[in-house]
Amino acid sequence: MRILVTGGAGFLGSHLSDRLLSEGHEVIAVDNFFTGNKRNVWHLSDNKNFELIRHDVTFPLYLEVDAIYNLASPASPIHYQRDPVQTTKTSVLGAINMLGLAKRLGVKIFQASTSEVYGDPEVHPQPESYWGRVNPIGPRACYDEGKRAAETLFFDYHRQHGMAIRVARIFNTYGSRMAPDDGRVVSNFVLQALRGEPLTIYGDGSQTRSFCYVSDLVDGFVRLMDNDKGLVGPVNLGNPGEFTMKELADAVKEVTGSKSPIEHKPLPQDDPKQRQPDISLAKKELSWEPTVQLHEGLERTVEYFRSVLDG
Repeated sequence: MRILVTGGAGFLGSHLSDRLLSEGHEVIAVDNFFTGNKRNVWHLSDNKNFELIRHDVTFPLYLEVDAIYNLASPASPIHYQRDPVQTTKTSVLGAINMLGLAKRLGVKIFQASTSEVYGDPEVHPQPESYWGRVNPIGPRACYDEGKRAAETLFFDYHRQHGMAIRVARIFNTYGSRMAPDDGRVVSNFVLQALRGEPLTIYGDGSQTRSFCYVSDLVDGFVRLMDNDKGLVGPVNLGNPGEFTMKELADAVKEVTGSKSPIEHKPLPQDDPKQRQPDISLAKKELSWEPTVQLHEGLERTVEYFRSVLDG
């Protein structure tokens, strides 16, 4: 198949491209490089089945493909708050343009949504049936509400036009090719530990997250896209192992051998206090669950960032 991956030079998009190419598909990766980086796909430059196109999904795109994975969006608070209007446009106009392309071609389309649709949740862990608790006018709303609107568009196209959609809600993911400046907690902690700097914890460190290694997440993407049970989603994809920020900091220090102290800073506005996926649906319908646990995943991630720092 010829498969379009928007956001294809990003952290997740580059790993998905690797997986699809390994299965014998052709991949057209589209990216405007707002957060994506060409070096994430340099290793594919000589692959005859891979093509990289600079394009912003807020504008229409005319290609002939057999399937679409829509991953285009900044995904870390630092990046999506840098230009919040553009972030919302990317989610909403990007969804409209990619759905329009899929409708014209009559092909399946996958939407990379997010656990942020649950906001600061009152239900724990979060099942797909939970509607969320999002501040629609807060500093994170450009991402949270943009992704919620994109889900609405996908399901309306599905109901109105009978389109074959797939929607995954992604929980915190980490691994190689994370951007060093993305401000996400894993990359922050690892780089601070390797540099011997204090590890920055926002708040008292009791807030929790669940961390999924990137290879597990990409496997979930492919299983959801390829399922023949008619499952459209939304489907939670993430690792249900729940860790406080303090526990994560201690794990990073152990893996890196760092003696870095902990430094506390004020908690950002609307930062969720808990985040843990209920993956019962993915386990039942896709036979999917993560296999890489935190310590192993951190070892791989630390190795990657050591190579980045070594140049």
